[in-house]
Amino acid sequence: MNANRHPATVGDVMTREVVAVAMGTSFKEIVRTMERWKVSALPVVADGTRVVGVVSEADLLRKEEHRENDAPPIGAGPDKAAAVRAEQLMTAPAVTVHDDAPLAQAARTMALHHVKRLPVVDEDGALRGVVSRGDLLKVFLRADEDIARDVRDVVAGGLLPEAWQLVEIEAADGLVTVSGLLADRSLVPVVARMVRSVEGVVDVRFDLTSSRM
Repeated sequence: MNANRHPATVGDVMTREVVAVAMGTSFKEIVRTMERWKVSALPVVADGTRVVGVVSEADLLRKEEHRENDAPPIGAGPDKAAAVRAEQLMTAPAVTVHDDAPLAQAARTMALHHVKRLPVVDEDGALRGVVSRGDLLKVFLRADEDIARDVRDVVAGGLLPEAWQLVEIEAADGLVTVSGLLADRSLVPVVARMVRSVEGVVDVRFDLTSSRM
């Protein structure tokens, strides 16, 4: 991830080496692939790279849940319990994200759809990678000195630079402390939002004196 740019995007943290299965892939081959790659879901692609769905462990386990059920009537359409290929098992359409999407957008999409990972696609729907919850947390591994530097750039460079000449900004374990003399205390809520926009910031606290209350 580029530590000198913020905010980070999905493309900065996604896993680029990703495995997918074709629509005709068999049930057992899907299970083998998941086991081999230690993943709980796989993109399903058509035409080589275009993502058309996702097959997950939950999709596969529906067959186990219905193992003792009566067989469906002859001529009945296939359901997940009777499915044998990826195109029958998958959840479609796939919930995806683009590589230039902010991390917050990816996190909201995961939460909204109750998924742990998202296929990353280009404008044509071709698979470019996968982003997981763990990938989104990588921003919190940034060094404190990098976080502090970015916060200084955002705050001092973007909001009344002359007002911040006597302000110190430090970071420890992702917690940013803004201390010193602040000319206008009314700027604090604005600055708090700016600080929290920097990737890797866990929280912000203020230890300020003011020349004008």
